[in-house]
Amino acid sequence: MPSIFTPKVVTANALLEGDVVYLTNDDRWSRDLSEAVLLTDEGDADLRLLQAEAQTGVVVGAYLADMRAGPNGPEPTHFREAFRRKGPSNYAHGKQEQL
Repeated sequence: MPSIFTPKVVTANALLEGDVVYLTNDDRWSRDLSEAVLLTDEGDADLRLLQAEAQTGVVVGAYLADMRAGPNGPEPTHFREAFRRKGPSNYAHGKQEQL
């Protein structure tokens, strides 16, 4: 029996900086999860993932991450994605430098 498709976002790491990035509705890469497009159609999600994987000069390690709709955009359903959204944890730089 096939599993039920759950909402997802396309995420990857920026090739040059290594930052976590998310695919937006207008096919840009954003470092802000709230700008990510929440994909609810499995076919659309698969197509967007293939397009992201083809951007080898921009991102690496693209994959579909489980999310749910939140008041300010997609919200992680798994600890890994919540952790990735916050950025590196070993010292303050990137996203954590702004805190």
